[in-house]
Amino acid sequence: MSTYDITIIGSGPGGYVAAIRCAQLGMKTALIEKYNTLGGTCLNVGCIPSKALLDSSEHFHNATHNFDQHGIDVTGVKANIEQMVKRKNDVVSQTCAGVKFLMDKNDIDVHHGLGSFVDKNTIKVVAEDKSETTISTKNVIIATGSKPNFFPGMEPDKKRIITSTEALNMREIPKKLLVIGGGVIGLELGSVFGRLGTKVEVVEFANRIVPTMDGTMSKELAKVLKKEGFKFHLQHKVQSVTNTGKGVKLTALNKKDEEVVLEADYCLVAVGRKPFTAGLELENAGIKTNERGQIEVNQNLQTNTPNIYAIGDVVRGAMLAHKAEEEGVFVAEQIAGQKPHIDYNLIPGVVYTWPEVASVGKTEEELKAAGKEIKIGQFPIKALGRARASMDILGTIKVIADSVTDELLGVHMIAPRAADLIMEAVVAMEYRASAEDIARICHPHPTYSEGVKEAALAATEDRALHI
Repeated sequence: MSTYDITIIGSGPGGYVAAIRCAQLGMKTALIEKYNTLGGTCLNVGCIPSKALLDSSEHFHNATHNFDQHGIDVTGVKANIEQMVKRKNDVVSQTCAGVKFLMDKNDIDVHHGLGSFVDKNTIKVVAEDKSETTISTKNVIIATGSKPNFFPGMEPDKKRIITSTEALNMREIPKKLLVIGGGVIGLELGSVFGRLGTKVEVVEFANRIVPTMDGTMSKELAKVLKKEGFKFHLQHKVQSVTNTGKGVKLTALNKKDEEVVLEADYCLVAVGRKPFTAGLELENAGIKTNERGQIEVNQNLQTNTPNIYAIGDVVRGAMLAHKAEEEGVFVAEQIAGQKPHIDYNLIPGVVYTWPEVASVGKTEEELKAAGKEIKIGQFPIKALGRARASMDILGTIKVIADSVTDELLGVHMIAPRAADLIMEAVVAMEYRASAEDIARICHPHPTYSEGVKEAALAATEDRALHI
């Protein structure tokens, strides 16, 4: 029996980063992964492959819609979905190989197979060939992530009614695609196919898309996607989706309880994800889960069994790879006796459409509901010289500050490279900066980042310079 200071179950961003930090801190570390490749959902069927396809489809879209305005004449441009998927697979393989390299570099023992608890200090690993390994461990971190969610009536058959996993391996470009769910996953994958010529219709239960983000962002993103040909069916409750053999048929009720029937080639079910704990045999270690299937943890991410911790999608909070990474480092350092911290309010969220949407802190709706006195500054992307030069003129940047102290409370943007731009706001808010602080910082010209400065100026006595 192998003996370790700590064992991590699950090799996604949370798990493998936790393993690296544990090893750095001098712990003898084991990592258990049930699949043959490391990296979990994010690297294999999530963040990385979706961004690869988003980039490929954006190149195609620019070639067919924007190149002529740049003085680039191209003819006979075709979208080769098989080559796009092949390139995506190459990116995934390289990234997963990189994780294996990091495990080797840090002397982390990797065990491939399904890990399950025998008791709180013993884990059994059953490999694909049914061979078994038993591990004795002082501490455990559960980082088994999540899997696609669905509700009754929309059960995926993985043929015509698909999840994000199948969408990433499509071998044809549909003429029409229905997307159930107007959240991050649905809009990103919808964008991939929309750019390739697919007619995309989104069915969303809420009254707006990306309903957890600031309302201004929802409104602006809807405008952008409508220009790209998206059609939205908001406040629609899906009753059923059926595979008709050559396509799908979806039945929903609108806000007037009227039946609406939609048909398409495929239906992507993108109504979020749910914690994945199947096969762990948590009961053998006395670990509790809540009604949502999440593993219950305290402020230190510790379960009710003191030597066992849980992080990432399998616990409360946003299902984000970078949130899982921070939690993995937090637990490793906590076990080592250090004093780490995570400010969950300052974990940014991103939607990788184009332009991208990014957010940190509180939304306008949340602050008003809490009775907070606020001031808001906004600046349109089209007013930036850099945006006009690149022809990326859609979007806006919104800065929300305390009306008395001027402290930044939330920054929300739909802009080119918003995923990178948002970090200025994250850093500023981590140090309790004011809108005036950002307004006084010199930003290079011409850049998209000037929009952040201008929005901050707009929030401080309406001082924006270029509008």
